[in-house]
Amino acid sequence: MTEAENNSTISAYRKRLLWRNWGGLILLLSLVFLFLLSLKIGTYEISWSMLANILSGNNGDPLLAHVIRQIRLPRACAALIAGAALGCGGAAMQNVLRNPLASPFTLGVSQGAACGAAFAIIVLGAGLPTADSLVPPAFAPYIIVLAAFGGALLTVTVLTLLAFFRDISPESLILTGVALSAFFGAVTMLLQYFASDIEVAGTVFWTFGDLGKARWRDLFLMLALLLPTLFYLWRQGWSFNALLWGNETAASLGVQVNRLRLITLIITALLAAVTIAFLGIIGFVGLIAPHLMRPLVGQDYRYLIPYSALAGAVLLLFADLAARVVMAPVVLPVGILTSFAGAPLFIYLIARNRKNQQ
Repeated sequence: MTEAENNSTISAYRKRLLWRNWGGLILLLSLVFLFLLSLKIGTYEISWSMLANILSGNNGDPLLAHVIRQIRLPRACAALIAGAALGCGGAAMQNVLRNPLASPFTLGVSQGAACGAAFAIIVLGAGLPTADSLVPPAFAPYIIVLAAFGGALLTVTVLTLLAFFRDISPESLILTGVALSAFFGAVTMLLQYFASDIEVAGTVFWTFGDLGKARWRDLFLMLALLLPTLFYLWRQGWSFNALLWGNETAASLGVQVNRLRLITLIITALLAAVTIAFLGIIGFVGLIAPHLMRPLVGQDYRYLIPYSALAGAVLLLFADLAARVVMAPVVLPVGILTSFAGAPLFIYLIARNRKNQQ
């Protein structure tokens, strides 16, 4: 390589690095702005100065302070935490499953978790626990989470066995996810058929992706799972990069491929299960966020994992704002809007991958 070519390569790398840093800063500023905007916008109009006073501890109007701290702030935090969890989980799944269409929603993981949660609500009585229920009232929320995780883990187990032991194609993996979604949907409907009206209503309402369900206790548990998982996925950035070159190359570089894939699938399934158990099904965020970030950071997973988490949080905050504004004062479930936005992108990605293979 000549000196001129070397200088050109260095210059291109610096421009890409500058663009990536600026993109990250814009994402972070967008996240802060949307977070504050979600606290301001609602049925009760709140000025920026009043919002600043309430957040700083000066209560001002007690009613507005209650609205901010007990309704809007948990909702905004839920969007931030759930969006980050689904974003980084989707990016990791797409890597270890070698499928750009992979996400907890498209592979049936969300539906498996929903089926597990429905089982806990209807069969175990965790939805409306009483003294006669199989589940003590104090443990009911955690039983739902464990059941949702069991359903998600069952889905991941089937996908892992097919992907790594039967070596099926990425397209077949998506079709398997569709089949698993249909199966778990049928099981959920069977449970609902024999359930009481109250239990059916509870499971139907629960499946709506609604950030208004979040409580501080739930958010602390979600955050306690998100932070170590995000740190682990970020630390494995080099290993994820090595997997892009194939299993043999990654193994020659010292990556324990099977162990990495197994741990990654389990913890991303746990993130999806906990998010679904507390907030309901929120589709396509895990698919959209990594694809939006790839033009900015490329396939370097040291950056793609945290950037996807940021993008997922921004997307979910924006979707929640839209859900509260589009038909105000009616608040739509945020899962409806993410599905509306994600379905066209999913179709586009399928068409693009098909074109690339021809």
